[in-house]
Amino acid sequence: MDKLKRVLSGQDGGTDGTDGTDILEAANQASTLAWGTRVKAFLLCFVLGVTSSVLGSCLLWVPGVGLALFAVLYSLGNLCSLASTMFLMGPLKQLKRMCAKERALATAVMLICLVLTLCAAFWWKKNGLALLFCILQFLAFAW
Repeated sequence: MDKLKRVLSGQDGGTDGTDGTDILEAANQASTLAWGTRVKAFLLCFVLGVTSSVLGSCLLWVPGVGLALFAVLYSLGNLCSLASTMFLMGPLKQLKRMCAKERALATAVMLICLVLTLCAAFWWKKNGLALLFCILQFLAFAW
């Protein structure tokens, strides 16, 4: 069964170590996580992201610093939620999927709106604009 998992995941290349890839394979095997560890890290990162986003939304109405806290916590929550899926499929595969032809626009819009949310909160101090960018950030993330 383990042999089947290695073959299906592409880890069993059948090399005999004569082409210099044994160092890369050793580094890859040393850095891989067990499936149970990946699921636990995914859950932890995802819950942290959702909690951060909800907490940021609750702090939005605090006078004075509410908007800045909201922008930071909401953006941090989105980044944590995005990073959580990297534990399930791996960072390289996640980045390849994010930059795929059908998702590249959504990825670009989400990252641009994330930066613009922070700009609207800290430099421009425009509440409505920060909320608009957060909504666009959410829609791009869901897309």
